[in-house]
Amino acid sequence: MESEYVRRHHKHETSENQCSSTVIKHIKAPVHLVWSLVRRFDQPQKYKPFVSRCVVLGDWEVGSVREVNVKSGLPATTSTERLELLDDDEHILGIKIVGGDHRLKNYSSVITVHPETIDGRPGTLVIESFVVDVPNGNTEDETRFFVEALIKCNLKSLADVSERLALQDRTEPIDF
Repeated sequence: MESEYVRRHHKHETSENQCSSTVIKHIKAPVHLVWSLVRRFDQPQKYKPFVSRCVVLGDWEVGSVREVNVKSGLPATTSTERLELLDDDEHILGIKIVGGDHRLKNYSSVITVHPETIDGRPGTLVIESFVVDVPNGNTEDETRFFVEALIKCNLKSLADVSERLALQDRTEPIDF
């Protein structure tokens, strides 16, 4: 099924001087719980460890923009991101970075959340893919490695938060 989900939702057209990749994470928590965290365009800091603050400009719908403050330790302090896709039925979230003081130019990502069974219990398959310009002075491989490392860190944190909530019997969706 992973390859089918990737084929359907995670194929990015790349131009010259761009790279793209897909990262997969299996989470031992029910899909509705994981989705309740992922879909919160207004609160990425709930699971993204490098985000310190987020303010949404607009009505929190497709086209809305969020201003994100990034914690120290990364080569950035701010990122401006637009909500491109939010599908609560199919569990798909798409964003595009439209500004900020970083080198991720023309960055777009799609994250999808799918139910699966892990060790006989409800689990979640999370797939995140991206396309981004390769900055001057960097190679495609360096850029891909950097972005994949950020996504892997975010998805590990998403797993930690989701699994902790699942263990606390927080199996109902978190209010949003």
